[in-house]
Amino acid sequence: MTSEATAPWLIVGLGNPGPEYAMNRHNVGFMVADLLAGRIGGKFKRAGKAQAQVIEGRIGPPGPANRRVILAKPMSYMNLSGGPVTALRDFYKVPTGNIVAVHDELDIDYGVLRLKLGGGDNGHNGLKSMTKAMGADYHRVRFGIGRPPGRMQVADFVLKDFASAERKELDYFVDRAADAVEALVIEGLERAQSTYNS
Repeated sequence: MTSEATAPWLIVGLGNPGPEYAMNRHNVGFMVADLLAGRIGGKFKRAGKAQAQVIEGRIGPPGPANRRVILAKPMSYMNLSGGPVTALRDFYKVPTGNIVAVHDELDIDYGVLRLKLGGGDNGHNGLKSMTKAMGADYHRVRFGIGRPPGRMQVADFVLKDFASAERKELDYFVDRAADAVEALVIEGLERAQSTYNS
């Protein structure tokens, strides 16, 4: 593996493939990845043997803070994300500490962000699969979606589209999450946390 200082970063938006899932709460990782793709100026393409779509590019200002990134959306279902992510990690020679998973988080209020390194999966099937495949020492950008109302089951809640009231602010929150990913990669975890862990 390359040293973390010179190695590329692998930014993984977690979600489920297919148009029927596109606006689900569980797919907010894909939404952030799509926005970052627009900023990098690329189009997702199938990644060789890995079951994922990827874009290679750079983020950050010219000079030492400029980072090579691989932006990825696993095309397995959420609970199988670990396989494609591990395949990409190995192919691009990315240290686990240079991997960022962007995902929905039930235990945080809607739109609130939390950045961290390592930790548990909190019942999130995408994280569970990634951790099982390669350990827990990767970064997470956790995008709060809040808890289901009343007696709604968690599985039903995460696979529902954002409510119309939530959609009014969704673009702003997705944009902010993309900013947080860039800050994490360019400035490091502590500085990004001080700005975005509201």
